[in-house]
Amino acid sequence: MERWTAGGAGTIRVIGTGVMGRGIAQLAAAGGLTVELADMRSEAVGAAIDHVGAMFGRLVAKGRMTAAEAEAATARLRPVGDPLAPATGCELIIEAVREELETKRELFAALEKVCGERTVLATNTSSLSVTAIASVLADPSRLAGLHFFNPVPLMRLVEVIPGARTASWIPGALLDLVRRLGHEPVLAPDTPGFLVNHAGRGLVTEALQILAESVADPAGVDRIARESLGLKMGPFELLDLTGLDVSHPVMESISDGFYGDPRLRPSRITRTRADAGLFGRKTGEGFYRYVDGAKEELSDPPVPSATTRPVWVHDSEGLRSLLPNVETGARPTSEAIVLVAPYGQSALDCAHANGLPAERTLGVDPLGDFQGRLTLSVHPGVDPSAGQAALATLAATGRSVTVVRDTPAPVAQRLLASIVNVASAIAEQRLARPQDINTAVRLGLGYPYGPLEWGDRVGAATILRILRGMHDATGDPRYRPSLWLTERAALGLPLSELGTAPTDLF
Repeated sequence: MERWTAGGAGTIRVIGTGVMGRGIAQLAAAGGLTVELADMRSEAVGAAIDHVGAMFGRLVAKGRMTAAEAEAATARLRPVGDPLAPATGCELIIEAVREELETKRELFAALEKVCGERTVLATNTSSLSVTAIASVLADPSRLAGLHFFNPVPLMRLVEVIPGARTASWIPGALLDLVRRLGHEPVLAPDTPGFLVNHAGRGLVTEALQILAESVADPAGVDRIARESLGLKMGPFELLDLTGLDVSHPVMESISDGFYGDPRLRPSRITRTRADAGLFGRKTGEGFYRYVDGAKEELSDPPVPSATTRPVWVHDSEGLRSLLPNVETGARPTSEAIVLVAPYGQSALDCAHANGLPAERTLGVDPLGDFQGRLTLSVHPGVDPSAGQAALATLAATGRSVTVVRDTPAPVAQRLLASIVNVASAIAEQRLARPQDINTAVRLGLGYPYGPLEWGDRVGAATILRILRGMHDATGDPRYRPSLWLTERAALGLPLSELGTAPTDLF
């Protein structure tokens, strides 16, 4: 097939006028492209043009467009109606129809007969194989994935996904087009979950594992995720927003697509809850309850009264400086509460390793240098009075405190290590460039940093210590560190850099 001319796409067709199709049309028209709108329901095309025009009107009212710009953008929207109308003048056709493989295949097979030789075909699929969709075409080299995120005008990320037989020039042309429209493209692999949904498994699958182990409840995990890690939304809030009717099949398909990689393992919890119809916001009940669409907020449990009991802190200046009434001796006195702050080690194991009284030893997560919400880890042998005194002491600092069951790493460490390890495995398999992994997750999932960048900020050696601690203690292969991580920790190389490859020698 012919390449686009030097100016790239000038006229495109968007097929499907639902939420995604309308958003893509709005973005493209605002970006200077002529947009043909098509839908099997002819009345839907006019409604879509009216909707997009109204959106331009809102942008004018907010001062984000001039009236002349809005008028010109609206004029670039052209109703076509029939998706299979002759399309020889279109450089690009974007499909945004039902997420069903056969539906998309039939559409593209028919489109190939009515479009020009240089027309590129793009699917906005969020989960289906681009290669599988293209397999029915006489020329599969002309089709690629162009995955926008909802809402399209606001979500700046776009995944450009070449199939196994996509022409080599098409991904670069689509990357340039997305940039021309003011969005941020990343090159994603045609593998289950592409890039964003694959990388996102690190957070939600580990959160579900934590829940399955009764380490903390959903609200506790979400509070830690927001206030200790800085996520905009906790993993269980996210699952409720997306809906388990969507999220659980995605988790299963990604796990199946990578042939049971333990790092991507789904949970029996979501299967059971999905079967029960506990989808989240859309049904009024999920991991939380919703009234008129608003989540019922749960308060932190009440904290015990302040205590004058002394505290002894093991090997943590940051925690020591935060607390009042801290003993300074080399060993704790017989009345002191003992607080430890290890990475990748349970409070109980730390107590045994250092000859500390287990019944008075509790853990405080050091991740984040004790600046946000504090996490107190309690093992089964803790004296309840010592635990209550430790909780009161931490609460007296003015910090919020979440109490969790003691495991080889506390909640925030486990969540972050899983996020970084899954991203490292993506980089290790050369499924995406480190830069694209960071950009995709930061923009697509709203994390404060890209996962590899986040690992660099905390330190690859620290992430590795957490994973090895979990792996050694549990034997669970989900915590097996990726080679990308172990090599860079050993060499002192950033996780976000490629390093030297065999091809660099030639």
